[in-house]
Amino acid sequence: MAKEDKIVFCTGGGCTAKLGAGVLSHILEKLPRGEPDPNLLVGYDSRDDAAVYRITDEIALVQTVDFFPPMVDDPYIFGQVAAANALSDVYAMGGEVKTALNLVCFPESMDLNVLGQILQGGAEKVAEAGGILAGGHSIADTGVKYGLSVTGLVNPKKLYANDAGQPGDRLILTKALGVGLICSANRVGEVTKEQMDGAVQSMTTLNKTAAEISRKYTVHACTDVTGFGFLGHLHEMMGRGLSCEIDVNHIPVLPGARESADAFLYTAAGQRNRNHVGAAVQFENVPFSMEEVLFDPQTSGGLLFAVKPEQAGAFLKELQGAGLPAAMGGRFVSKKERDIYVR
Repeated sequence: MAKEDKIVFCTGGGCTAKLGAGVLSHILEKLPRGEPDPNLLVGYDSRDDAAVYRITDEIALVQTVDFFPPMVDDPYIFGQVAAANALSDVYAMGGEVKTALNLVCFPESMDLNVLGQILQGGAEKVAEAGGILAGGHSIADTGVKYGLSVTGLVNPKKLYANDAGQPGDRLILTKALGVGLICSANRVGEVTKEQMDGAVQSMTTLNKTAAEISRKYTVHACTDVTGFGFLGHLHEMMGRGLSCEIDVNHIPVLPGARESADAFLYTAAGQRNRNHVGAAVQFENVPFSMEEVLFDPQTSGGLLFAVKPEQAGAFLKELQGAGLPAAMGGRFVSKKERDIYVR
């Protein structure tokens, strides 16, 4: 592809483009609720990853939508990342992907071959997930944006909520952190090709394998770590009567991420995350660069599981045996003064 046809970096591409959690909550709380429906198991009044609607006692629909501007130059890779990110919400609910619809914003002045490569990358990820690409919608826009509306199925009795953790649960993260920092540094040429390739490999990896393995174990809560960062999404998992202890020595980090933070190449979204959830977090002897990694917005991040402690070791071993960079980085405890303690 000719150089002039490359996607130009967008400020705040990927999940860094999300509205801040505080702003979003303020808007959503004012929306009319309508008549309650007992079959709506998960709606926007929760802080979960997708909506869930019960069809029968054994079948519920999982519905989610996600799209954003590019965070990489290559259109095909961008399509893969955007699709993997959208599909992840179904896995975070314990579901299986069934269908997907393309969402496209594209400038009429840009080479349509670029759009073709984006859609190809997305279609291949939907197929890898075992889903069917069933259609979509496109509009002319001043910038490139792409994503998916995804429908999955889940047994309502096996649904993963994100706030049903219990004291003693071990926290297992399935992907390394630092994607936002590395993409930010790459924008100004401050990461190596190997470091950027590592971030791309992470972003294009589906959470399908981790989700399938998880069904063998007692998972009390789950979310995927995306635009609100590790600490933001962890805070959403905090049910009543819970606090959390995190050991930073067991949090996986992509090579180059901490160096990018030390060079102050972090994102505005990361600072929004810090402003939103920082008061709930107590850091104890944690380096600044690691704090930034924990607030860093992730694009197509990993799943964060709260697992029954007696099963956590076997679960972690099986995830790692499948080639995933999973790690057990913390645990839920009974409520303390702060919500999250990071040591």
